[in-house]
Amino acid sequence: MGRIWSDENKFATWLEVELAASEALAELGEVPAEAARLLREHAGFDVARIDAIEAEVRHDVIAFTTCVAERMAAAGHAEASRWLHFGLTSNDVVDTAQALRLQQASALIAAGLEALQTVLKRRAFEFRHTVQIGRTHGVHAEPITFGWKLALWHEEIGRHRRRFADAAEDLRVGKISGAVGTFAHLGPDAEERICARLGLKAAPISTQVLQRDRHAAYLCALAGIAASLEKIALEVRHLQRTEVREAEEYFAKGQKGSSAMPHKRNPVLSEQICGLARVVRANAMAGLENVALWHERDISHSSVERVILADSLILTDYLLAKTTWLVDKLLVYPERMKRNISLTRGLVFSGQLLLDLAAAGMLRETAYRIVQGHAMRCWEEEGDFRAAVEADPEIQACLSPEKLAQTFSLERQLRHVDAIFRRVFGPEGGA
Repeated sequence: MGRIWSDENKFATWLEVELAASEALAELGEVPAEAARLLREHAGFDVARIDAIEAEVRHDVIAFTTCVAERMAAAGHAEASRWLHFGLTSNDVVDTAQALRLQQASALIAAGLEALQTVLKRRAFEFRHTVQIGRTHGVHAEPITFGWKLALWHEEIGRHRRRFADAAEDLRVGKISGAVGTFAHLGPDAEERICARLGLKAAPISTQVLQRDRHAAYLCALAGIAASLEKIALEVRHLQRTEVREAEEYFAKGQKGSSAMPHKRNPVLSEQICGLARVVRANAMAGLENVALWHERDISHSSVERVILADSLILTDYLLAKTTWLVDKLLVYPERMKRNISLTRGLVFSGQLLLDLAAAGMLRETAYRIVQGHAMRCWEEEGDFRAAVEADPEIQACLSPEKLAQTFSLERQLRHVDAIFRRVFGPEGGA
């Protein structure tokens, strides 16, 4: 990913746009075919020389075209160089070439998303029936399975794959429409030919630049990916807390967690993911600010994009790789999960008890009062909720011991997990 955003690759894509333009214009009879051929064979650049020229002329595209012209002259084809950049304005090259780099980068992000989803699927099936307590507001709620949690993340990453693909496709466009987008020097047919040579679509309408709502949507798609990666990492951080310890980051032999406390095993990778995801999301805001430009163009967006596009893509690529590794190597402790479910001595079945009492004929308001009364006493006194319920005469009058056993059944609570897996994974998600 870093190579894509290097100066070398930037100028290489600029040159490819220039050469595609010369060749397409040669087909239309606007550039000599021999000049287009010579440009393709001999045109080149040197990054250091471009930088030196730019220091004097203060214009990056002029520095680039000057450098290419020097190369052509050195090869003995100075005459052909006058057809370089023929009919183009700077952003015809810059925006179209940027679209090429964004397509290169998008392929890496798409591959990263696929890799993460593959690992999530494998581990979801591994822990499909590993019982865990579900938490709402950080408090024990009702049982889930750890595989169900992983399947939830798998489905979410699938949505990001679709959203990102749409955003990337929306940016697979170029523009060769001139200084204000009216094709004053080259016609729409030339633009379409040039873009087609580059594997791009021609924007139906543009100013001097492609409209930045496209880039903003792309950056928002990256921000959404980063937000979900943080969601996964944040969950690992919570599960790794000493009081919970249901899962934790892989801790390598010889790894150290603290300079002062030898016992420490900290979720440092998860914390890094959470922190860097904030940068990607912040960059999306800058992308949205770039949408409103003065009239047919100003350059307020340009300096911003030189930072946020490369940074967001490099960071997202890095975060995907790190999150994939995190999930792949995650240490999971099923016995601790079972132990934590038992901490409240049956309290997590209060909702099922409420329903069973109502189904057996007790008014819901009465059932709620009785169940909550037992629950609150158990919270405050750390009592045994199930034992208290089984000893309550009003509950005994409605529910037999066999019915109560069903009330406190984990299998009953989780009987639809396989059906959920089939929804997420299709037929292969069967039991």
